[in-house]
Amino acid sequence: MLKNIAHGLGIYKIYEKWLWNQVKSEKKPEHIAIILDGNRRWATKRLLDPWVGHHYGVKTIEDLLGWCLDLGVKSITLYAFSTENFNRSPKEVNEILEILEEKLQQVLKDEQIHKHKVNVKVIGRLNLLPKKLQKTIRQIEDITNNYEEHFLNIAIAYGGRAEIVDATREIAEKVKRGSLMPKEIDETVFERHLYTAHMPKQDPDLIIRTSGEERLSGFLLWQCAYSELCFLDVYWPEFRRIDLLRTVRTYQRRKRRFGK
Repeated sequence: MLKNIAHGLGIYKIYEKWLWNQVKSEKKPEHIAIILDGNRRWATKRLLDPWVGHHYGVKTIEDLLGWCLDLGVKSITLYAFSTENFNRSPKEVNEILEILEEKLQQVLKDEQIHKHKVNVKVIGRLNLLPKKLQKTIRQIEDITNNYEEHFLNIAIAYGGRAEIVDATREIAEKVKRGSLMPKEIDETVFERHLYTAHMPKQDPDLIIRTSGEERLSGFLLWQCAYSELCFLDVYWPEFRRIDLLRTVRTYQRRKRRFGK
């Protein structure tokens, strides 16, 4: 049995190297966004509590950052917890938020974040989150605020419609105060009021969703207009480097014309 496992790992490494050689010289996506789906189903399949899947999913996020840095990807946006997820059981919601709090505390001291100058930002309606988690988020954003080599966005208490509503409300307030004229409002002005306004490239080149579901579930509704979409039939805790390389290869093979 051990011999078979070793053989399987050897084939995996060969395939991974082959994929890397295929994608390394081609144009990489500058901004990758991922819907981290399938944590609960992964856990349920193993007769575990639903939130256990989120513990394993966090480990996959740690690996993902390293893989993307190796690829030269500048920005990553991760959909971790939606506004709709608050409708789950209080026990599960609390467990997930505690896991996020624990992980973000680790990010504060993560050598990889500081070595590669990763600007970390949490996007969403943060006022809905526990005060302790809000404080940790502010600490991370303050510490990495001046970093500009890479960007890591984590969408928590996020909804694409909520983001558009919040941007519209901010613009309406400026019009009300007289600091902005209605005729000045265009797409560029609107984008300056989105949660992703701090990024050099707000629109993802590639959006990946794991778990086999083929929908965006409100993720980056404004920003995704010309994103390439890739849906994988693998639960997020099982996401591997070869899965990332395969999606990048798919992206590289597509013809992007932007309506031209």
